[in-house]
Amino acid sequence: METFVDSSVLLDLFTEDQRWLSWSQEQLTQAAQRGAIVLNAIVLAEIAPRFPRLETLHSTLPSMAIIEEIRPAAAFLAGHAHADYRHAGGTREAVLPDFLIGAHAAITGRPLLTRDPRRVAAYIPGAKLVAPSRPSTTG
Repeated sequence: METFVDSSVLLDLFTEDQRWLSWSQEQLTQAAQRGAIVLNAIVLAEIAPRFPRLETLHSTLPSMAIIEEIRPAAAFLAGHAHADYRHAGGTREAVLPDFLIGAHAAITGRPLLTRDPRRVAAYIPGAKLVAPSRPSTTG
């Protein structure tokens, strides 16, 4: 089974985050043992500042990583999730990356490996999440 991976998990590895490195490494390893790791352009954009060149970023990704384009159905779902977020008092005006990433995973039926599931869990019903038992306090 393929697993969609959020940038938070990859950034934990690239930055060697003391709090989350162990959890993220373990979860990513387990996901890779089950099948391909899937990312999209939004995830790449969020991790890009850590790398001087696109080729360096690509060479750092797990060998079984697949990079997919965002499907129109995912963009549609993300737009509606963001509208619900705004109606609930959310202040960010642009569609949040969390919604684009979570919607992509949801419409393809893949679990989303993330350490910060709050927005996806709240606004994308039916999303399958692989997350810590206690959400992080970031972002």
